[in-house]
Amino acid sequence: MKLRRFDGKLSTIARLFFSVSVTVIALASFLGAAGAITGNHFLLKLHPYLFFIGFGNLAILILNRYLTASIYPELKIDPFKQLRYIFAVLLSLVMITVAVAIEWPLLKALTGLLLMIMVMGPIREIFTTLSIPKIWKEVSVRYYIFDVLFLLVANLGLFTLGLKEAFPQQKIIPFFVTQSSYFLGSSFPLSISVMGFLYTYAWSHSSKRELAKRLFSLWFYIFVGGVLCFLIVILAEHYLGMMLISHLLLLGVMALVGSFAIYLYNFFHQNFPHPALAFLLSGLALLFATSAYGIMNIFFLKGVHFGTIPPLSINRMWIYHSHTHAALLGWITFSFIGMIYIVIPSITHSNSLDTLKSHQALSALLGKAVMSRAFIQLTVLLLSSTAILLAFFLQNNLLLSLAGFVYGISVYYVKINLWREITLKQ
Repeated sequence: MKLRRFDGKLSTIARLFFSVSVTVIALASFLGAAGAITGNHFLLKLHPYLFFIGFGNLAILILNRYLTASIYPELKIDPFKQLRYIFAVLLSLVMITVAVAIEWPLLKALTGLLLMIMVMGPIREIFTTLSIPKIWKEVSVRYYIFDVLFLLVANLGLFTLGLKEAFPQQKIIPFFVTQSSYFLGSSFPLSISVMGFLYTYAWSHSSKRELAKRLFSLWFYIFVGGVLCFLIVILAEHYLGMMLISHLLLLGVMALVGSFAIYLYNFFHQNFPHPALAFLLSGLALLFATSAYGIMNIFFLKGVHFGTIPPLSINRMWIYHSHTHAALLGWITFSFIGMIYIVIPSITHSNSLDTLKSHQALSALLGKAVMSRAFIQLTVLLLSSTAILLAFFLQNNLLLSLAGFVYGISVYYVKINLWREITLKQ
């Protein structure tokens, strides 16, 4: 694909987004693995920034927009504008790498400011094109649009974190602006979009769609409201509130995992084993693990002031790392790959969003060989991610590094597996 001859097609920019975002996730995995085996502080500190800044912004600015526009076509997609988003995110990755390498926090703040300005464009387009009642009418759109708002807040967090690191003596920036809180805030936008996707391409087509609509509408308030309340009780260091909200969210996740497993049984029985849905189920299972580790985190957090570094005692930091990596490598990345196996072939198949708007999005758009290899990829990802969590518990850097490299290769394999399909079938 020669960008100097960019043809302005939707399918072209979708392939470019796919290629860049998968590469960013794999690169973050490789750097984390290299940092684990070498003990290099720079690599260990850099790799989560690459994940959140690179993949986080691309997923919400581009993939999220495809999903929203497939429901409301008036939110037109400009491939040239999306191309500028990709270049801006790549520039941000260079900026944050330099900022971390030379410990220049003002450049980190400038990176956050650039990303904030970039996200303001889609937010303005959304709220000048769609009315609030229209947004609230579609359950999925509520999830998608709140994700864009959460992304703005996350980028604001990066901006203020850079300022706080540059001027630590100033008391204007609140105490809760820390590196951990930035990573925590950045994970929520990615999580919320997946919930909307699950409803759109699973339950909304089920025989009990009206019941599903009511339940997912309720889950929207519980999930989004729970996340916001959870942040408040964390900052207030209200132990009972943290426990109650985390258990409520855990019960909701358990209900999602169980009901989606039943949905998949019926779908596979009546149709065919779709690898994308298997990835999404695996992501939900790892979200359950994320929630469980989170509750353990809270249990051992009692008495520890928020913002303390490390956030838990050294002998229990494996819980904190397991919580974050089960979310990033498990829930978010597994779900993203599942979404990719549906969204990207749907767009490149017709060079439009028409397939995404129809029931054909869950049809056999991919060849049998591609789908078979996708299930093998899923198996390797599950084994490697499990090994990563085990390595944290055992405090074994060699296992952590090897599993991290295998995981990164497995993530990148989605590009190898899909590339021929999405370049030839248009």
